[in-house]
Amino acid sequence: MLSPIEETIADLGNSDQPLRSSKLAELSNLNSEELELLEQVWATIEPKRRRQIVYRLVELAENDFELNFDSIFKNCLGDQDAEVRSKAIEGLWENEEPSLINPLINLLGQDSSEKVQAAAATALGKFAMLAEHRKLRSCHVSKVCQALLTAISDKSKPIEVKRHALEAAASINLPQVERTIMEAYQSHNSKLRVSSIYAMGKNCNLSWLPILVKELGCADAEIRYEAAGACGELGEEEAAPHLIELINDPDTEVQLAVIQALSRIGGTEAKNCLEKCLDDPNEIIQQAAEQALHELEVGEEQLPF
Repeated sequence: MLSPIEETIADLGNSDQPLRSSKLAELSNLNSEELELLEQVWATIEPKRRRQIVYRLVELAENDFELNFDSIFKNCLGDQDAEVRSKAIEGLWENEEPSLINPLINLLGQDSSEKVQAAAATALGKFAMLAEHRKLRSCHVSKVCQALLTAISDKSKPIEVKRHALEAAASINLPQVERTIMEAYQSHNSKLRVSSIYAMGKNCNLSWLPILVKELGCADAEIRYEAAGACGELGEEEAAPHLIELINDPDTEVQLAVIQALSRIGGTEAKNCLEKCLDDPNEIIQQAAEQALHELEVGEEQLPF
C-alpha cells in the first residue's frame, strides 16, 4: 500500500487529475527516497504537464516561504524541456548555495535555449551580488565573473543573453567589468546600450554619473527610464536637479522612475518635488509620490543621530 506522499507523486503523471495546491505542497522538503521516486515518475510525465507542475511549485513557494521545492528545481535543471529548465532556475532564486554556480555556468554556456541561457545569467547575478557583499569565496567570484564576461564577449550569443549577462555582472567591482559596461555603452546596438545604462547603476561607481546625467536628456524614453533608475542607485544628490527636470516627462514610466530615484536620493530638493507631485492630475503619479515620501520619512527616521 502506498503512503500519502507516494500517492501524491504517483498522481502527478495522471493528466486527468487536477493539480491541487494542497497536494503539491506535500512535495516540500522531500527526503532522498521520495525524491528518487519522483525522478522515476517524472520521466513518464508529458512535457506540458511537467511545465504546469513546475510553474505551480514556483508560485506556491513564492506565496509561502515555509515551502521548499529546491531539490525538485535542481533536478529540473537537467529536464529535456527548456520551459521546465528556465522555470526551475527561477524557482531557485532564493537559493544561495555555491553548489548551484557550476550548473548555472554550464546552462549559460551550453544550453540550446536562449531563454534558459538568459535565465542562468540572471541567476548568476545573485552570486555576483553576494561577492560584492563578501559572502562568496574568491574562487567562486572569479568563476562567476569569468563566465558572465565570456558570455558577453561571445559573438555567437544572442543579444538577450549578452544583456542578461551584462546586467548580472554589473555589481562586481572589477576594472574588466567596468570596461565591458563601457564597451556595451559605446556599441551600436540599442538594446545593449540600454542594458549598459542599467549596469552603470548596479555597478555603484560614481564615475558613471556624468554619462547618466547626459542620458537623462536622451530622445529614447527607455534610455531616460534606465538613466533615472541608475541615478537612484548611485544615490548622489548632484543628480537630483537633473531628475527634477524630468518630473513632467511625457512618458509615465519615466516619471515613475524619476520619483523612485528621488526617494532614494533624498534631500530638500527631492522632497519638495515629490510633494508637488501629490497634486499631479495623474492618480498613478500621485500614489507613487505618496509612497516615495513615505519611504523618505522612514529612511530619515532610521538615520543615526
